[in-house]
Amino acid sequence: MFCRCIRGMAIDFEFPPEWKKLTYRGKTLEELLNMPMDQLLKLLPSRARRSLIRESSSDVQSRRLEMGLGESPRIKLLRKIMKARETIKEGKQVKIRTHVRDMIILPVMVGLTIEVYNGKEFVPVRITPEMIGHYLGEFAPTTKIVTHGEPGLKATRSTLFVAAK
Repeated sequence: MFCRCIRGMAIDFEFPPEWKKLTYRGKTLEELLNMPMDQLLKLLPSRARRSLIRESSSDVQSRRLEMGLGESPRIKLLRKIMKARETIKEGKQVKIRTHVRDMIILPVMVGLTIEVYNGKEFVPVRITPEMIGHYLGEFAPTTKIVTHGEPGLKATRSTLFVAAK
C-alpha cells in the first residue's frame, strides 16, 4: 500500500542548484526521486526501513481496519503530501499539518514545509535533502532552552526575597 502511494508519482519541480549536488548514500536527489520504493528502502537505516516495511504490510493494514482504526497516520500523511504536490503544480499554496513525529523523511517530501506538532504548537519544518532518512520530530523540538533571569526583581518564587541591588 505504501509503495503504491509513491509509485505513480511523477516529480517535476525545480530545486535550488545546490540541492542537485547533494547525495544520500551515493545517490543524487534526482536519482532518489526516480528510484522505485523497494530500492530506496534498501538505502535507509535498518530501523527506518523496518518501520516503513511494517507500515506497508497488508496484514497490518487489514488488522487496523478490522479493529476500526482506519488507515495508518503515516499513510494518511503521505497521501496529504501527494495531494500537496499536485496543488503546488497548479500554483496554490498548501499547508500540511501533522502530529506524526515518527514519520521518516522521504525524497518525495523535499522542498515542502510541513508543520509538525511539538505538544504545544505546530512548528514549521522546511524539508531539505540533508534530512532524508531522519524523523520529522527531530526538527521540531518539544522543549525550550531555559534561560534564568537575575535574582530579585522579575525572578522565580525561590529568589523573590533576595535583596535587589
